[in-house]
Amino acid sequence: MSPAEARLKEVPSNMTEAEWQQRVNLAACYRLVALYGWDDLVDTHISARVPGPDHHFLINPYGLMFDEITASSLVKVDLHGNQLTESEYSINPAGFTIHSAIHEVREDAICVLHLHTLDGTAVSSSAEGLLPLNQTAQLVTHDLAYHDYEGIALDHDERPRLQKDLGDHNHMLLRNHGTLTVGRSVASAFERMYHLERACSMQVRTRALGTPVYPVEEIAIEKNTELLSNRDRAELRATNLVWPPLLRKLDRELPGYRS
Repeated sequence: MSPAEARLKEVPSNMTEAEWQQRVNLAACYRLVALYGWDDLVDTHISARVPGPDHHFLINPYGLMFDEITASSLVKVDLHGNQLTESEYSINPAGFTIHSAIHEVREDAICVLHLHTLDGTAVSSSAEGLLPLNQTAQLVTHDLAYHDYEGIALDHDERPRLQKDLGDHNHMLLRNHGTLTVGRSVASAFERMYHLERACSMQVRTRALGTPVYPVEEIAIEKNTELLSNRDRAELRATNLVWPPLLRKLDRELPGYRS
């Protein structure tokens, strides 16, 4: 059996191969978040657009830990919050508010990833925000937006403000709340989150030293911004270079997401 035939054999009869592949990638992303210790019990959420003309997206069933999520357990919803697939679980209402807002207006935001990590939330709660203190931070700061905290995101009236604050950026600090990234693929949203989380952790550790920060020359920041602002190159890197070994790592350490 060829690899293509093997993939088709796995696809349930009620969905396309494209949807199933998106489910596999999104389930892998949930498992990777758990593997890296970024999860928060059953809270936080990652979504991915279902390929096709409708603005349907996949999100986690509210009540499963991230290391339990599989391709078939993901819930498909529309922009009104209607669940389009059967599940014994509902979806996180705050998750729907945040993710539907972004999927509604950003055609390029195929995947939206939101976390509540310790260091990400610490930096989001700091008045200075994320600073370009090092090379990793400079992968992010040229493309970083901020959104002020309005309480748990249950009010759909917040969505226009979230949309406006994100604009065309791909990284966001949700003030007093956490981190968020978007990407044209699950792979690019994950890689962006990896850099954002690492940059936040590096800043927390740098500040903890209690010593003056060694300055970065502005010309170096400008040079990096010019180099790193090519989104097509970033997408190719994430999809072709970073994601395949991440899946191999997951297959070794936390398999089962493909079911």
